[in-house]
Amino acid sequence: MGAFESLAVKPGLPPMEAKLVDALPTDPGWRFEPKWDGFRCLVYRDGGEVHLQSKSGKPLGRYFPEVVESVRAMEADRIVLDGELIIPIGGILSFDALQLRLHPAESRVRRLAEETPAQLMLFDLLFSKETSYLDAPLDHRRRALEIVHRAERREDLLLSPYTDDREVAQGWLNQAGGALDGVVAKRADAAYQPGERAMLKIKQLRTADCVVGGFRYAANSREVGSLLLGLFNDAGKLDHVGFTSAIAADERAALTARLEALIGPPGFTGDAPGGPSRWSTERTGEWQPLRHELVAEVRYDHVTGNRFRHGTKFLRWRPDKAPEQCRMEQLQPEARPAELAGLESGQ
Repeated sequence: MGAFESLAVKPGLPPMEAKLVDALPTDPGWRFEPKWDGFRCLVYRDGGEVHLQSKSGKPLGRYFPEVVESVRAMEADRIVLDGELIIPIGGILSFDALQLRLHPAESRVRRLAEETPAQLMLFDLLFSKETSYLDAPLDHRRRALEIVHRAERREDLLLSPYTDDREVAQGWLNQAGGALDGVVAKRADAAYQPGERAMLKIKQLRTADCVVGGFRYAANSREVGSLLLGLFNDAGKLDHVGFTSAIAADERAALTARLEALIGPPGFTGDAPGGPSRWSTERTGEWQPLRHELVAEVRYDHVTGNRFRHGTKFLRWRPDKAPEQCRMEQLQPEARPAELAGLESGQ
């Protein structure tokens, strides 16, 4: 047989996804899990063949050779798992360390795998031995996963906690921001639905008042595309912490004129914006520095390395707040992984 031919669930299956909602559901029948700050990963093993698949369907094995070897060493030799790749460093889950793995040089990947080894945080079982669990309810899949996990007894294969208690889940959500990216809610009686947004994800949204230290023009336009946000560090330097592009179309022309009147130093005096994002080749890396006069309140969901992970939502201007009042301590301290943060499972 060729690679993975004996598996009933083969590589390429899209993972079940989640839609963002504002709050934890209140009706009965929901099961809650932490939403970990890592790379979603479907794991396929068929004898000596191991395949790690990203959320987008791309192979991840070459970037995480230590995880491939860990899966190959499992007692279960025909299995398909759903989970999250995480890298704990100093008690904190490091998303930056995960991104560093996406590098073309095999020698660098191998070195990083030794220095900062990744782990698998498991939360679902799709296939084991001769049984497909895709049509089984979550409650049944979870019990089968726990049996597999107990049999393995491996420190690099972690089992995500869960709870059926909404109050416990709310406590997890209150801790979100570092190790946790939020909380996921799943129907305990529902089958696995590949590619469908059949789960709910809830994130802890926070606000921060930021100095607008610069801006970028939109692609192929002379109107503003995004505001570059900064916070002052302990040395009194303005560090770039993220951006917001949530600007109403009918406000862009007037805002562009307002920003262009402020072009000039100092801009960012600490960490400055870099070039184009590795994930967005369309966006220009050029940006315009601004005098420190504008303060914007934005909403954010996650911080890593003193940066907003995702784009933020613009809420309002803060003319009542002096730019020098916008300091880094506004940001929520990073949380720690479950074993250090004391997350308790409700199972």
